[in-house]
Amino acid sequence: MLAKRIIPCLDVRDGQVVKGVQFRNHEIIGDIVPLAKRYAQEGADELVFYDITASSDGRVVDKSWVAKVAEVIDIPFCVAGGIKTVEDAGQILTFGADKISINSPALANPHLITELADCYGVQCIVVGIDTWYNQESHNYHVYQFTGDEKRTVATKWNTLDWVQEVQKRGAGEIVLNMMNQDGVRNGYDIAQLKAVREVCRVPIIASGGAGTMQHFLQAFNEAEVDGALAASVFHKQIINIAELKHYLAQYGVDIRLC
Repeated sequence: MLAKRIIPCLDVRDGQVVKGVQFRNHEIIGDIVPLAKRYAQEGADELVFYDITASSDGRVVDKSWVAKVAEVIDIPFCVAGGIKTVEDAGQILTFGADKISINSPALANPHLITELADCYGVQCIVVGIDTWYNQESHNYHVYQFTGDEKRTVATKWNTLDWVQEVQKRGAGEIVLNMMNQDGVRNGYDIAQLKAVREVCRVPIIASGGAGTMQHFLQAFNEAEVDGALAASVFHKQIINIAELKHYLAQYGVDIRLC
């Protein structure tokens, strides 16, 4: 069994790391490269970078900072933002990223998942899914262009159907971004993660809601996710990565200690 992963998430907008609450009202956290270096030194297993307005702006992630990040860290990192073609992905991988992630472009063109997997291998193709719980329908729905609140739209997909679709098309990993929980630090949506785990055979990364060390433990033990992604608790130094890993290890989670 592979060790569980702790993954800081760095949302990027206008060349800086930002953080919002439920994908709204973003505040500036700091510069990309120093933060990446800090998290690598603190014991992160992997980093994820989202250029949150690239897709809604119709552009590809800025590759200059990708190369700079690759120079200063020695852990894997994944990059997302406006990747619409095999060529876009290839350039980002060439600049040093280990994985690429697609979200809105996959919804616009699901065949892109297959094209990328066929060209680069499923091991480096991640699909991000932005999922929102609708209180009226009591169902989870997939949203698109969530990096820009003025352009965010609901799609035709419910979350479980889209999870199965992206697997079928070649996704090697899924990051489930639970929008209701994002930034509020009251815990991951364990019920949703369990439901996704039942239909998902590829690695799942939980994203949205981490506020305490216990929240990470619940995601690993109760929902059996492969990795836990978080932002604000690391950005604001509420949780120390090394201490988190020792806590998880004490409860039997298989994790790489710092």
